Amino acid sequence: MSVIPDTAATPRATEPQVPAAENTLRILSYLAGRPAPVAASAIARELDLPRSTVYHLLTTLSAHGFVLHFREEQRWGLGTSAFELAGGYTRQQPLARLGRPLIAALSDRLGESAHLAVMSGGDVLYIVEERAPRRPALVTDVGVRLPAHLTASGRAMLAALPREQVRALYPSASAFPDRTGLGPRRPTELRELLRDVRARGYAVEDSEVADGLRSVGAVVRDHAGWPVAAVAVTWADERLEERVLADAVIEAARVLESRMKR
Repeated sequence: MSVIPDTAATPRATEPQVPAAENTLRILSYLAGRPAPVAASAIARELDLPRSTVYHLLTTLSAHGFVLHFREEQRWGLGTSAFELAGGYTRQQPLARLGRPLIAALSDRLGESAHLAVMSGGDVLYIVEERAPRRPALVTDVGVRLPAHLTASGRAMLAALPREQVRALYPSASAFPDRTGLGPRRPTELRELLRDVRARGYAVEDSEVADGLRSVGAVVRDHAGWPVAAVAVTWADERLEERVLADAVIEAARVLESRMKR
């Protein structure tokens, strides 16, 4: 009677049981660690994968929005669905836990309401909200979603995304809902607005979410430089200087970034 060794029926721990799944995750992890989109040939070389395998997996990932093909440059980068996964992680406590004391301190320091938000598709989702006493009522609160292109938080994050990803989120005028009749209505207007955000170093909005209220926002990036959140402050007092509030918001965003890297 022959005996079949147990090891013949059990894959070695070092061998992936689903190679396509492992290679897909390796490609996503590789792209997440790059500061800019890369060529498929570079992905194949760095990961020691056949080019045909890389192209097949990139095409599938692209169809589901996890990667974007920058056709003019013939390069690939992370897509909006990958961004959604990152947002899902940050919403599940870690970022909110780290950000909550910073947002509370920011609100106390300025005497105005402060927020921490993440992207969720074309919206921002508020994950921390600190209301200052005796300040105007706000539409923002934990769990509330607002159109990203109208909010300072959203604009701060959109300005830090690759331009191709912004185009994917806002392909036409139909992607631009408004609340007060103000704000960008077309992709060209949004591109100009985000150009100003990058030049200024922070985002602003004035009565585009609620009449009479203004906000400033600063992006929070992860270790790879990816925009994972934004810190913002909302106020109504015309006597307050925008630059003073913006400096405080930028400082809070930088502190949060440093705490995320520990």
